[in-house]
Amino acid sequence: MLSFKAHSLPDSSFQTTVISTVFDLIQTSPPTWPSSIFSNVLIFTFGSPILVTGLSLSGIATAFLLGTLTWRAFGPTAFLLVATYFVLGTAATKVKMAQKEALGVAEKRKGRRGPGSVIGSSAAGCVCAFLSIYGVGGAAFSSLWQLGFVASFCTKLSDTVSSEIGKAYGKTTYLVTTFKVVPRGTEGAVSVEGTIAGLLASILLAYVGCLVGEVNAVEAAICVVASQIANLGESMIGAILQDKEGFKWLNNDAVNVINISLGSILAVLIQQTVTQNWHQ
Repeated sequence: MLSFKAHSLPDSSFQTTVISTVFDLIQTSPPTWPSSIFSNVLIFTFGSPILVTGLSLSGIATAFLLGTLTWRAFGPTAFLLVATYFVLGTAATKVKMAQKEALGVAEKRKGRRGPGSVIGSSAAGCVCAFLSIYGVGGAAFSSLWQLGFVASFCTKLSDTVSSEIGKAYGKTTYLVTTFKVVPRGTEGAVSVEGTIAGLLASILLAYVGCLVGEVNAVEAAICVVASQIANLGESMIGAILQDKEGFKWLNNDAVNVINISLGSILAVLIQQTVTQNWHQ
């Protein structure tokens, strides 16, 4: 007759302790490197089905580093902001993908972005995060680095949405420097539909940043203004320099870095100007 050895179930108090430890680690305030890494491991593990729709495997690895840095610098609320940016940006990229592919203006790999794109989209935000982590400028500058961080993603989301919606729905696209009608997807081209969509996307992400406490209402408005100025500058760079002789290095990723850096810097400068005027 066969006999079976009974195995005791894990003690419920042990399970409770493990769960409690996990939540304590996630909620560590201020965040630490271990808590940031652990939180991102959990989120990226459970969120992988969503991540693979918008990122290549190497892109996911790069995004993990961005997520960890974001969590360490500004906490889970900033991570939520970046996650919102990713979802909205990916959704815009997927809009009318077949049509964009037929026109030859779609993103490569069905819109699944690689590490270059992730870095190009987050470089300015990463710089702001490092400046915050290491306390550059002291307490007086901490809110400026946070503002620059939010502004960089408002700028990039606005740029992505305006470009993708413009390619999908733009009836007429104009070269920003001459307002000459040009084909969809032309570097430096803009459309009314895309411009409006990009503005709304920036407003939405700035509102999310305000809701989660990353910026206040005035700073959210500053992020929107800075993003639109930066995107105008990015379109002009694309029209004047991109793909021109001597500027072959100025690819989309390089232009993205310039764009989001400009958005961050402008937001900080506008905020300082507004503050000084109020104090006078």
